Amino acid sequence: MTRPVAAFDMDLIRRYEVNGPRYTSYPTANLFRDDFDPSIYEAALAERAHASLSIYVHVPFCATVCYYCACNRIITNNRRHAVGYLQRLKREIALVRERLSDSHRVEQLHFGGGTPTYLDDAQLGDLFAVLRDHFRFGDEADSDISIEIDPRTVDAARIEHLARLGINRMSLGVQDFDPHVQAAVNRRQSAEDTRAVMEAARGSGVRSLSVDLIYGLPLQTRERFAVTLDTVIALNPDRISLYSYAHLPGRFKTQRQIQLMDLPNAETKLLLLQMAVERFSAAGYVYIGMDHFARPDDSLARAQAAHRLHRNFQGYTTHGHCDLIGLGVSAISQVGTVYAQNCKALDAYTERLDRGQLAVERGLIMTADDQIRRDLILELMCHFRVDTVDFSRRHGIDFAGYFAAALARLKVMAEDDLVELKADTIIVTRRGRFLIRNVCMAFDAHLAPGTQGFSKAI
Repeated sequence: MTRPVAAFDMDLIRRYEVNGPRYTSYPTANLFRDDFDPSIYEAALAERAHASLSIYVHVPFCATVCYYCACNRIITNNRRHAVGYLQRLKREIALVRERLSDSHRVEQLHFGGGTPTYLDDAQLGDLFAVLRDHFRFGDEADSDISIEIDPRTVDAARIEHLARLGINRMSLGVQDFDPHVQAAVNRRQSAEDTRAVMEAARGSGVRSLSVDLIYGLPLQTRERFAVTLDTVIALNPDRISLYSYAHLPGRFKTQRQIQLMDLPNAETKLLLLQMAVERFSAAGYVYIGMDHFARPDDSLARAQAAHRLHRNFQGYTTHGHCDLIGLGVSAISQVGTVYAQNCKALDAYTERLDRGQLAVERGLIMTADDQIRRDLILELMCHFRVDTVDFSRRHGIDFAGYFAAALARLKVMAEDDLVELKADTIIVTRRGRFLIRNVCMAFDAHLAPGTQGFSKAI
């Protein structure tokens, strides 16, 4: 039987309902510098060419708009736009490959968007061929090759084609099955269609299926969301991603289609998350943390148990030892201590590549302090505890002195039963896991007052 999670009172919710990062990186992407020299990234590629690689390919196109979306995407039904984009993407692949030695090995390849299945079978097949011609891939059994799928864009034949290309993991966008919520966000998708896609994937030998949900969407209630949760559990995916909706209409124009009065308040959002954790846990899923659930035999759950879990721009991952190479408009790379982001605008991305240059326009080199704090924040995000003695030894610091200001902030959280502060350990409590972003913010040396560029932590 699942243990109940401690309740949150409204006073506590008000105090912790602040803006803050999701910590898919540290320092966070808003701190990347516009005057970053792309040659720094090129040098990093050359110096660490022997490393194992994780490659992310961004496909920005969508045929229809989902009002909640905050991704870098282009809404168009004109499929010809993809032709020119793929030409530039191939140029970028070639330019990156020129800077790598033959000793690299690709362990992970992920297609995100946008909607990667916006591309037709021939385009995806050609893109795979180019990637395999330019990069050295590891053994198929040891490689994770995944793609994000809009179930409305595929059928059984397309799923079979993707599996033949070598894709062994698929992530299906769902968000919510309730028809009222779907209408409010302009995404209508039946459970039957989603089930058919999942059955086709399993029949084609795809070894891992994930379902993406969002809590905090307009018109969501506990009763409606409970039905969605039960429907997802019946679909029996290997993984579930449950993201908090970030309402930032000032940055994302399509979110202005969402009525503020229709959004659940902070208390309701927390209750939706709590309910999801309890229901998924009762169904046998491991709560990996923040926004991920996995079956106990899934590689994410095993990595967390073995203290090998990692977090990056793709969320939680088992490939933390890999350098990350981002390909496509707005894609972000991390090679060693260097972050580099491609041009966010398609015109600028195209122009750079047409000049024979990498499309990098922003980036950052981590300082020694950044690396220490990044390691600590990752420990908290992935494992919810830090052995302060071991951490001090690994980084050559006195933990209490180095993080004195952060520990003072954590004392307040300890009084609220979010963390336990022991002589040699920091432990995030069961209820503190719901506010893990707030806990990590205590260690963020770059966080500006107000943090208006980020979403609410609740």
